Amino acid sequence: MSHTLLLAEDDRAIRNALERALTLEGYRVTAVADGVEALAHAHRSRPDVLVLDVMMPGIDGLQVCRVLRAEGDRTPVLMLTALVETADRIAGLDAGADDYVVKPFDVEEVFARLRALLRRAAPAPPAPAPGPVEEPRPVSPGRFVDAAGLRMDPQARRAWRGERELELTRTEFELLELLIRNAGVVLEHATIYDRIWGYDFGPGSKNLAVYVGYLRRKLDEPGAPQLIHTVRGVGYVLRAE
Repeated sequence: MSHTLLLAEDDRAIRNALERALTLEGYRVTAVADGVEALAHAHRSRPDVLVLDVMMPGIDGLQVCRVLRAEGDRTPVLMLTALVETADRIAGLDAGADDYVVKPFDVEEVFARLRALLRRAAPAPPAPAPGPVEEPRPVSPGRFVDAAGLRMDPQARRAWRGERELELTRTEFELLELLIRNAGVVLEHATIYDRIWGYDFGPGSKNLAVYVGYLRRKLDEPGAPQLIHTVRGVGYVLRAE
């Protein structure tokens, strides 16, 4: 089944070109020129994924994302931005976006990022019906994973550092879970890209560095050891030092 996609981009040339490319890729695209129209369409008929330009007149892409997240809408959001500073990308993640692409972009990269977002948003397949049991089964002690003072419940998608619960986006949670399950192991950039996004965006991409930086902001505490360490030229490792 083709996925429905809402595209909001005020540049007509980019909007038309991207709409054609996405349609040829198999998406059912609704393309609008501003944030007001984007919110109206999102409220009328929730799409499978949104592609929002950050810089739009009136209501911009960040505001659209904030409104939807405040309403409890967890539809995956891919941001299009001409802003290349790390602080600008963090602003998009702060607003609730799941990923971003920097202009000018290769349309194949847009396709790859959308596929990764849709894979992560897909519902898990139903569990097979359990066989008859004699007694109720207790909660499995293996439900939680922990390392370096962090604890996660992957089923409930909750995480804590000590007693403090962490507020994590979908991507942040998956990245942290990968690091915790491989605590003490240096994970290469390509491995993390493959496991989290399903696609290696190459050595020039700063996507992973932005997410690691944002995750550190949520994990780190004054006077406490840093948990995510950079191994320059290789990747990242989770350990308490």
